[in-house]
Amino acid sequence: MAYWLFKSEPSTWSWDKQKAKGEAGEQWDGVRNYQARNNMRAMAVGDKGFFYHSQEGLEIVGIVEVSAPAHPDSTTDDPRWECVDIRAVRDVPKPVSLNDIKANSVLAEMVLVKNSRLSVQPVRDDEWAEICRMGGLDPDTI
Repeated sequence: MAYWLFKSEPSTWSWDKQKAKGEAGEQWDGVRNYQARNNMRAMAVGDKGFFYHSQEGLEIVGIVEVSAPAHPDSTTDDPRWECVDIRAVRDVPKPVSLNDIKANSVLAEMVLVKNSRLSVQPVRDDEWAEICRMGGLDPDTI
């Protein structure tokens, strides 16, 4: 299993909206960055991810799961753009702020710290475990 981070501005697509989609989930559409698209192409059904509120909040607020592999993005006719579907798994009991992530030496090399503009990012196993711990979750039970 691989781990990822999905960034969204709450005014555009919030964690509450994601949760409201239930088991069906929702396509992670509108991504127009090749690196982010390629990250989605690398995903497998069952991979887990963090849901991160960007612009407002600047914190990890939820856990998601990839529920459908990369497929054409229905918001464009341009065949270059693909997306995955994700579904909400659970809230992060104690949201993990960007400031807390930056202050943690274990997370110093995290893509979120090094390339904060990338909207879909890989997360290493050790980073996943550390952020889960910071957020009040046991990474082995998610």
